[in-house]
Amino acid sequence: MIGTVIALGMLKDQKAAAFIKDGRLEDLIVDAAGDDAPPVIGAIYRARGGRMLKGMGGAMLDMPNGESAYLKGNKGLKPGAPMLVQVTHMSEDGKAVPVTTRLIFKSKYAIITPDAPGLNISRIIRDEDELLRLHDLANTGMDDADETLGLILRSACDGAKSDDIADDIANMRGLAEAVMADVAGTPELLVDGPDAWDAAWRDWDTPDVFDDSEAAFDNHGVHEMVDDILATRVSLKTGGHAYIEPTRALVAVDVNTGGEFSTAAGFKANLSLARDLPRQLRLRGLAGQITIDLAPMPKKEHRAFEQSLRAAFKADGSEAVMAGFTPLGHYEIQKKRERVPLRDILK
Repeated sequence: MIGTVIALGMLKDQKAAAFIKDGRLEDLIVDAAGDDAPPVIGAIYRARGGRMLKGMGGAMLDMPNGESAYLKGNKGLKPGAPMLVQVTHMSEDGKAVPVTTRLIFKSKYAIITPDAPGLNISRIIRDEDELLRLHDLANTGMDDADETLGLILRSACDGAKSDDIADDIANMRGLAEAVMADVAGTPELLVDGPDAWDAAWRDWDTPDVFDDSEAAFDNHGVHEMVDDILATRVSLKTGGHAYIEPTRALVAVDVNTGGEFSTAAGFKANLSLARDLPRQLRLRGLAGQITIDLAPMPKKEHRAFEQSLRAAFKADGSEAVMAGFTPLGHYEIQKKRERVPLRDILK
């Protein structure tokens, strides 16, 4: 099908959402399963100051249920004092949950930013009449708000109904004010992170087709697409292929030219992999240290490959650091952990 589809369904008894564009799976969100699932990114907790880690410039915090969190930076931190924190990364098995004290309250149209005052509108919106309308909604919605609260109106506001935007601002402001006033007490989960269906509504663009029927995944072939993603072998448009295999220490990506043996075969396969790698990692829920074993190509092509890779990650919007080439000719990337690996959820 040409166009975009959002399908909501279940995978292994967990809520799941699929975003499909022109018949290709572009994004997939699946809720982590089990009582030992890590805290969802965006969840807000009341934590308690714990042990200082002077050598690391951070501190360990006490969380509910005996769990621990790691806070980078410990300036002004008092051991035993309650504080509000928000989960920033997906925690690895057996490691502390990464958190920050800089909270945000995010919805489809509005983001409330405590301790970051000001009214801002997404720079993607350029129409002057639309900007004036949104400025009026922002000013009205934040009238008489605490001067420490800020507001960002997201790009989804462009063309959205004024009542929907106003309601979203009011809901997020009310939630922020309630949470910010609830500092005192023992460690506790105050606001859970979004589940797969909520995240799809909040963060994905409005599709041509929205399907939340019981047969949504069957209607759009999502199960077959998921099977393809679970496979380690990835076919490249050039005719080559790659293998994407997670290990405990890193994600290994091996690029091969397949049956092509021309002098440009290696460069074409590497370029094809670079353009699709952010999507492949996102769908698989893979992150951390990523090492690419590239197909052979002349050193003069390294710059073009790296530019293509950087452009792909920038367009994807994922938070990643391009570490560069190693002495052995591999390419290394460090990517923020935002999801539980899909294979771990569906195993």
